[in-house]
Amino acid sequence: MKKPSRTLIGTVWLVFFISILLVLDIRFNGERSLLNSVGLAGPGFFSGLSEKFIGIFDKDGSGYSSPKVVTRQQVVNEESTVIDAVDKTSPAVVSIVVKTVNFDFFSGPTTSDQGIGTGFIVDKNGLIVTNSHVVDDPSGEYTVVTKDGKTYEVNKINLDETSDLAIIEITARNLPTVEFADSDNLKVGQMAIAIGNALGRFQNTVTVGVISGISRQLQATGGLGGVKTYENVIQTDAALNPGNSGGPLVNSAGQVIGINVATSVGADNISFAIPVNTLIPILDGFLKEGRIVRPYLGVTYTMITSEIAEIRDLPVGAFISRVSPESPASKAGLLRGDIITKINETALDGENSLSQVIAKMKVGDKLKLYVDREGKEELFTAEVEAAPENLQ
Repeated sequence: MKKPSRTLIGTVWLVFFISILLVLDIRFNGERSLLNSVGLAGPGFFSGLSEKFIGIFDKDGSGYSSPKVVTRQQVVNEESTVIDAVDKTSPAVVSIVVKTVNFDFFSGPTTSDQGIGTGFIVDKNGLIVTNSHVVDDPSGEYTVVTKDGKTYEVNKINLDETSDLAIIEITARNLPTVEFADSDNLKVGQMAIAIGNALGRFQNTVTVGVISGISRQLQATGGLGGVKTYENVIQTDAALNPGNSGGPLVNSAGQVIGINVATSVGADNISFAIPVNTLIPILDGFLKEGRIVRPYLGVTYTMITSEIAEIRDLPVGAFISRVSPESPASKAGLLRGDIITKINETALDGENSLSQVIAKMKVGDKLKLYVDREGKEELFTAEVEAAPENLQ
């Protein structure tokens, strides 16, 4: 049998020795200093081999490699979506400030500006939407501050306390405006982005969440102890703080889907917004009439839920307890005791109350009223009118 040559044996021992050096060098030093000293750590076989070992051993001997440090920031798709939506909407978001008077025994009264809420521009010539509770002090001197730092005095405030919405007017031209989405098409789980003047101090603060629920009913306590009931509001886990009221809730396309109104005290990640579809007919009426005009049917009612309907053997709908004289309902022939079960193609139920459906109408719209009268279904027609001044 032929013995291995000395050259072959020497080569095997050399490879074995270099392999030991490679492992020890990376294991304890994290650098290929020894290999560099013998000229074997450059490009080539051992260089590629050493790169593989780096994933196994590191400097501290822990057996794990250190995380790669990325010097260039990478923006993932979701982040890019939020950034684009905010860039699109935020130029039209304003802070609402009220001048307050402070009394001091020695220096006398002094004035200061206090941020109290948020609004967003809906017309380039100076129409801004916010909550009515943000600007409902008749003696308040209000100003708005745009994103670029410009300040405008509020000329006129148009309140709609029923919906807790207000349209305020300033003197300006060519302002950036927001874009509306259809809030009737919202889906639970879709992205929701809130922009507002958080705590009255941090302008254009952005928080991100999802639509947690739709068609919620909310009772909120006002500053004077009054209770306000909101129907059909949007629930979101996007964080809202005092000062966010009146600001926009937008979707991933940067379109307004709601007007931020309240957060749940004592609970985390539960906030609410008025659907933008509640605003749209109010804004349309204002643009036509120069004042807030509410659609009006003229009845006082109580909703009959499915539970009550089953117990009382009644249809689900709006039970009319009073018909206002000379109202559209009166002219149509509705009577006390009638139950409106459907308006046009919309059934009145837990998700669609009578006031919600009428609020989406415009003055002059024709209505088909499906009515249960003493167990018989009858059809009436009515035309939506503007609510009387004392009911606005």
